[in-house]
Amino acid sequence: MNRTIALVMIVLGIIMLVWTGFTYTQKEKLVDAGPIQISADKEKSVNWPPYVGGLILIAGVVILTTSKKS
Repeated sequence: MNRTIALVMIVLGIIMLVWTGFTYTQKEKLVDAGPIQISADKEKSVNWPPYVGGLILIAGVVILTTSKKS
């Protein structure tokens, strides 16, 4: 169980080091007056600092090396 969690953390840490965020588009309603609706697409971004991926990677390696072999 711990080895699986450690491997997932290692893979997630590597991914977070390579990609430091992503953007997505959300449709936002500006005006809703009966039959008239005006909406606009807004781009939003989710970013995280690269050291978070490094910390997760290191934590996964530590868990993997300290887990008991089964």
